[in-house]
Amino acid sequence: MANIVSYGEILWDVFPNHKKIGGAPLNVALRAKSFNNHVAMISAIGNDNLGKEILSYLNENGINTECIQVLDDYKTGEVKVVLDEKGSASYTIEYPSAWDKIECKEVIIDTVKASNALVFGSLITRDDTSKQTLYKLLEYANYKIFDLNLRPPHFSEDTLVYLMNKADFIKFNDDELYEVSRLLGSKYNSLEQNIHFIAKKTNTKRVCVTKGPHGAVLLYDGLLYYNSGYQIKVVDTVGAGDSFLGTLVSQLINDINPQEAIDFACAIGALVAQSEGANPRLSLTAINDFINP
Repeated sequence: MANIVSYGEILWDVFPNHKKIGGAPLNVALRAKSFNNHVAMISAIGNDNLGKEILSYLNENGINTECIQVLDDYKTGEVKVVLDEKGSASYTIEYPSAWDKIECKEVIIDTVKASNALVFGSLITRDDTSKQTLYKLLEYANYKIFDLNLRPPHFSEDTLVYLMNKADFIKFNDDELYEVSRLLGSKYNSLEQNIHFIAKKTNTKRVCVTKGPHGAVLLYDGLLYYNSGYQIKVVDTVGAGDSFLGTLVSQLINDINPQEAIDFACAIGALVAQSEGANPRLSLTAINDFINP
């Protein structure tokens, strides 16, 4: 199994009637761990009850928490989540939170050096402290997976370009692909043309784009792989893309064929979207029954 490190925000998703542990990098980490990979999380929490609950939850789920810093001066992160009638989410992200203040320490660098892959997103760069720590870690990462997570106003074009150029693998949703392609001067309308545009512009051979209920497209070493999605009743979309990525990363790093990998990852994303919350437990039997009814 692979050794995967996820860097970025860990927080509470606060819904109108309940709250759940989340944060895109953490959701990716939890899903990757569910497939028996060795997974470490690099982040920060407050020295408060919400932080202690997260730490306990991660330890129970087998995530290496050695690189999670506990800060006295900042609170554990919270995000207010509102779902529309289709289950799509909008977010209000509290600032500053503990995860904005991740410091670069030797144990973090050593953990990244020892890993097969480092997964990171764009939201973590909204504060200079965590941003500079990420930039430092990119110098040591063996394989860099950039998951764009555009949450206006928490990103800048310069930062996105820098991270895309550093990445070995870039993951977008379709809206993000078109937005970033336009920022970089693309004149194309088709998804595939813009995928190739980004790959050429950033010198990245591996680009994946999710399309909500319509599946995903993966450019992998010059070839395109497709999955058209699965028919489901959406409960909420929170974490579906993260579980997709955690699954895809696990599959590809463990040398699964790219077509099999994207098919399996799309199934996991769909199963999460038809469940409540970002990290439902999914048995292998349930997954196989879903893919092969």
